[in-house]
Amino acid sequence: MGKDVIIACDFSGKQQVLEFLDKFGDIKPFLKIGMELYYAEGPSIVKELKERGHKIFLDLKLHDIPNTVKKTMSVLSHLDVDICNLHASGASAMMKAALEGLTRPDGTRPLLIAVTQLTSTSEEVMKEELLINAPLDEVVASYALNAKNSGVDGVVCSPLEAGKIHDVCGKEFLTVTPGVRFDDATKGDQSRIATPARAKELGSDYIVVGRPINAAEDPVAAYKRCVAEFVD
Repeated sequence: MGKDVIIACDFSGKQQVLEFLDKFGDIKPFLKIGMELYYAEGPSIVKELKERGHKIFLDLKLHDIPNTVKKTMSVLSHLDVDICNLHASGASAMMKAALEGLTRPDGTRPLLIAVTQLTSTSEEVMKEELLINAPLDEVVASYALNAKNSGVDGVVCSPLEAGKIHDVCGKEFLTVTPGVRFDDATKGDQSRIATPARAKELGSDYIVVGRPINAAEDPVAAYKRCVAEFVD
């Protein structure tokens, strides 16, 4: 599976996202639909963007008891998204149940990836607020290995952890990495970040890019810059 740039469609409604995507003309970038847009528009926005020719990463980060997650994934499987996710901290029973729910009667399913630690979480916050005292990179690698052993296809992590996760889980285990910023941009609320070029060096399979593209003066140019640095 080749590397790709996923644009985070962090918009509050359908009109905004369609106006944004119209700027790309015939270019059909891979899109992430997160909670803001999905909760504003519901499943119809997923279906519309799929009909427009986009691959979709549905980023709802499910985290609940196994039965609830299984039934929810069964509903989401009908949306024909390409990737969906949950929190690895829900543990193996929840992840295995998610896979059961996500798998359609014909055996097909979207890719399922697990969030390790949010890229806004620092080691200090993890220790002081979450009471997790192991080093952050060890926690992320442990969560990733548990996800792999549960049958999950990959994880969401920062680019800084992608290489270690591949070392622990193998090269075929996907690393989907937000926290990507150009070297001339501010980091915002992200804590563990890298440039697209550095993410490529570190072994990210997909980068998820939000504000550096969707808040850029020229979003198409910013997207092409990401592709040039990360894919080409």
